[in-house]
Amino acid sequence: MNSFNNKLVRIIFALVFSALMSACATVPGERDPRDPWEPMNRTVFKFNETVDEAVVKPVAKVYRFVTPRLVRVGVTNFFGNIHDISTFFNDMFQGKGQRAVAGAGRVIINTTFGLGGLIDVAGAAGNNKQNEDFGQTLGFWGVGPGPYWTLPLLGPSTVRDAGGRVVDTFLTPTTYILNNITLSLGLTGVEAVNLRSKLLDTEKVLDEAGAVDRYSFLRDAFLQRREALIYDGNPPKKNGDDDFVFDDEIAPEKPVAAKLKRKK
Repeated sequence: MNSFNNKLVRIIFALVFSALMSACATVPGERDPRDPWEPMNRTVFKFNETVDEAVVKPVAKVYRFVTPRLVRVGVTNFFGNIHDISTFFNDMFQGKGQRAVAGAGRVIINTTFGLGGLIDVAGAAGNNKQNEDFGQTLGFWGVGPGPYWTLPLLGPSTVRDAGGRVVDTFLTPTTYILNNITLSLGLTGVEAVNLRSKLLDTEKVLDEAGAVDRYSFLRDAFLQRREALIYDGNPPKKNGDDDFVFDDEIAPEKPVAAKLKRKK
C-alpha cells in the first residue's frame, strides 16, 4: 500500500509540475489585477478540465444515473454534517456566538436523530445550514484575498483561501479518526463525485453560452461568491471605478469593522 501511495504522489506531482512549467504562454488582452498569475492559472485550469472530462465528469454521470436521488441527498447531508463542525469553529473564531450555538445544535440533532447526518432533521426544523471556513474567517478579520489561484485538481481559490483549506483540514474530525488511507481517499472520492454530480445541471448554462471564456467566467463567479460569503450576503457597494464604497466610509479591507459599525 505504501508503494502504491508513493507512486500516486509521484504521478500527481509530475503532472502538476509539467502544467506549471508550461505556463509561460501569454494571455491576450488586459490582465485582471486580481489574477496576476493568469498564464499559470489558465494552464492548471486546462489540466483540471482535461481530468474532469476524462475521469470525474463521466463517473459523476454514472453515479447520478445509478444512485437514487434520496441516496444522493443522504450523502450530501452526511458530508454537510461533517463540515458543520468546522463551520462551528469558524463561527466562534469570528465571534458569531448565536450562529455557533445554532451550528452546534445542527450537528448534535442531525447526528443523533438524523442517522449520523444522513437526514437534515435540524434543517427541517428551521435551523438551516451555514457555510463558514477559515478563508472566510481571515477575510472577516480584514485579511485580503491575495492573488487568484487555480489549484491543481481542487480548482478556484485565492492565496488566502488556499491557506484556509489547510486549517479547515485540522478542524475536520475525520482528519483524526480516519487512519486508514484507503478509507480516507474513498470518502474523499465519494464526496467529490457527489458534488460534481450536483453541478451537472448548472454546467449546462455555461455550456450553452459557448462564446463565454470559461476560465474568466468561473474566476469571476468564484471571487464574487467568496466576497458575498465573507460579508454574509451583504457585500459592499462598488462605484464606477470598481472600488468598494461603504455608506459609512469604512475601508473594505476591514469588513469586520464595517459590520460592527453598521450594527450600532
